[in-house]
Amino acid sequence: MNDYVKFFRDTAPYSNMHRGKTFVIVLRGAAILHANFPHLVGDIALLAAQGIRVVLVHGARPQVDRQIELRHLDCCFEDEVRVTDAEVMACVQEAVGSIRISIEAALSMGAVNSPMQGARVRVVGGNLITAKPLGIRNGVDFHHTGEVRRIDRVGIRGHLDSGAIVLLSPVGYSPTGEVFNLTCEDVAIQTAISLQADKLIFIGAEAGVYAAEGRLQKVIALHEAVTWIERLREQPVLAASLRAGYQACLNGVQRSHLIGFAEDGALLRELFTRDGAGTLILKDGSEVIRQATIDDIGGILELITPLEEQGVLVKRSRELLETEISRFHVTVHPEGTIIGCAALYPFADKAAAELACVATHPDFCNQGLGSRLLAQLETKARAEHGLKYLFVLTTQAEHWFREKGFTPIGIEDLPAAKAELYNYQRRSKIFQKTL
Repeated sequence: MNDYVKFFRDTAPYSNMHRGKTFVIVLRGAAILHANFPHLVGDIALLAAQGIRVVLVHGARPQVDRQIELRHLDCCFEDEVRVTDAEVMACVQEAVGSIRISIEAALSMGAVNSPMQGARVRVVGGNLITAKPLGIRNGVDFHHTGEVRRIDRVGIRGHLDSGAIVLLSPVGYSPTGEVFNLTCEDVAIQTAISLQADKLIFIGAEAGVYAAEGRLQKVIALHEAVTWIERLREQPVLAASLRAGYQACLNGVQRSHLIGFAEDGALLRELFTRDGAGTLILKDGSEVIRQATIDDIGGILELITPLEEQGVLVKRSRELLETEISRFHVTVHPEGTIIGCAALYPFADKAAAELACVATHPDFCNQGLGSRLLAQLETKARAEHGLKYLFVLTTQAEHWFREKGFTPIGIEDLPAAKAELYNYQRRSKIFQKTL
């Protein structure tokens, strides 16, 4: 029961954060064929029940491939884009129609003893995408393959305002009544940009982007995305998802996520837990958070000296910084300026670490820099040091740390080495957070 209560409390801030926000979710065609599809749809419905405005874009590539195979047709691709002649277009329409029915049926279920019990989810769609032909490129006639020309933003927003989930297929219509085969990436990007969505989420075969050593890359800053796309040449579908997330963030979408459809609950873990379940692309992550080096000492001093003079921070000499620089992380603006810093001092006897010297440049306050730096240091404390607690001593930032989940403790709760050094003249308040 205690674990349940803790989980509920931990997820509550995310529920408050996401309520009323617009999420464009891409469900690739392979996800619809997977055994976890009913759970995925149930979780998407759960998001809508939480007050999140959901636009669901589905893919159809494996289903179209199957229809082409059944009809013994030939089909070719150019630069990963399908050439859609009249016969292939008939396969697209067959596959898309079948997928829409499957999704709408799944969202209509009200299974007993499930998150869908008693739910009434309305799903709407229609001619919300205006398309144009891709035409002839490099001598190749793409026939009925098209690209998005316009998204009916007003129509989609009206449906979202009414509480419905908007379902978009990878097809579009021209003013002359033609139907075009689109990519789900194109539909998702243009929809997310048009609506200025808060998130664009791709649910695909891979759990996210993996580094060379097989470790899931939890966060990719916007300026790093191009490098990662180049690394994924052998994984074209994953690269397409990352490219779409990157393009969306470049054009106003705040965050993009890549998660896998095979893991039950991955969507909820990504959105409602601190650690997540996939890869996050951050628009506002263009500021780099990294380990400090000896070359950063000048920038750190420039940042913290005014706060030391105000008595907010304990004074540190250049010599002390030089010896402790490995404890520091800094937030670096794209132009190279250090605009944030914080230090982590582990104590083995209580599996805890002190969070110290937390500072943000005054020109960048209230932009979430401190929160992102704290999150990275929490991850470092857990993953690299195996720590269970963070504690902090502060004289003027009590409310900020409380908002970040820190709770008051006494001097006797500190590691012995730190308790002996407590400065009774500063009378700092002590807070602790469980990692």
